[in-house]
Amino acid sequence: MEIEFWWLLALPLFFALGWLAARIDIRQVVRESRALPRSYLNGLNFLLKEQPDKAIDAFIEAVRIDPQTIELHFALGSLFRRRGETDRAIRIHQLLVDREDLSQEQRLQALAELGEDFLKAGLLDRAEAVFLKLRDSGAQDVALPFLLEIYQQEKDWAKAIEVARALPNHESVMWRREVANFHCELAAGALANSRFDEVRAHLDEAFAINRGCVRASMLLGDLLQAEGRDEAALEAWKRVENQDPVYLSLVAERVMEAYERLGRVDQGHQLLRSWMESHASLGLLDELFQRELEKAGPPAAYAMVREELRRNPTLLGLEKMLEAAVLSAPPELRSDIEMVKQLIHGHTRKVARYRCSACGFKARQFQWRCPACGGWETYPPRRTEEFDLTP
Repeated sequence: MEIEFWWLLALPLFFALGWLAARIDIRQVVRESRALPRSYLNGLNFLLKEQPDKAIDAFIEAVRIDPQTIELHFALGSLFRRRGETDRAIRIHQLLVDREDLSQEQRLQALAELGEDFLKAGLLDRAEAVFLKLRDSGAQDVALPFLLEIYQQEKDWAKAIEVARALPNHESVMWRREVANFHCELAAGALANSRFDEVRAHLDEAFAINRGCVRASMLLGDLLQAEGRDEAALEAWKRVENQDPVYLSLVAERVMEAYERLGRVDQGHQLLRSWMESHASLGLLDELFQRELEKAGPPAAYAMVREELRRNPTLLGLEKMLEAAVLSAPPELRSDIEMVKQLIHGHTRKVARYRCSACGFKARQFQWRCPACGGWETYPPRRTEEFDLTP
């Protein structure tokens, strides 16, 4: 009972202290809001209403009235950059960098914003210089991802690898995929110039980082084929089935050419047919159709595509069947079949594209790196019609 009595006495005191603290906070907020230019508050209001043009005008007026307001400069510069007015953003952030009354934290923030302006404007050398300064400071974690993006745009893969190894999350799955592709880029360049020792060294690095790197297996097969070792090349390309069978369409032509050089065409056809049965794709169908057309003629190619269409109906497959039908049809029917084929072709052009699984960007050519979002291996070698039919 005594404890309850003291609590009853304390409650009014707690209430009074809470009321006093709230009054102090409210007065502080009111004083701060009155000290701000009215145009600043108008700018915030326009931002909330998603009216960036009017917000920029209001912030410009606020900066004119109170040029010492650093936060306004940051907000204004960011708005300019988002609108694509990089010249104005650069001027705003350069003014901040040149000011002597900034704290160290604010100066690093201004430099980071300036570097991002340069990057958005396509001034890669100037952006690199800014982020290299930040790399030697407390803002290194901010600078490294931007440096990595710059070196990828410049295709300076050696520097990209060095920066990637310094990233704090350099053991993630995404990191392993990216760095393995950097080594593959270097390997592809060395292979084009017949520097086979360099190719092998970079592929060893790629496999060490990502044992499941499909691209490294493909390049290893290319290297072995360039050295005249077709049997070993076939083994490297066949490895793709276990790594990721969706990429088999990219090695199908290489495999068939190797079997032709070895004089074992039938074995190559048998392998492609087994892949088609287990991992059907339009890319494999294209290659198998051309080989069947050359080897056994239009009737056999027609029968093969018709059988595949029954299992996996697609417009692109139908177009292949009509192509074989035109070649094997009697002269009086060819013009009609050709007309239907052309009508189908008008539709297949719309679906014969590759689509990035990360951002949805579509392209006619297969890409290891998406040109829109920059993701690596986000373009599966499957046309959009195949995606649409996937349950």
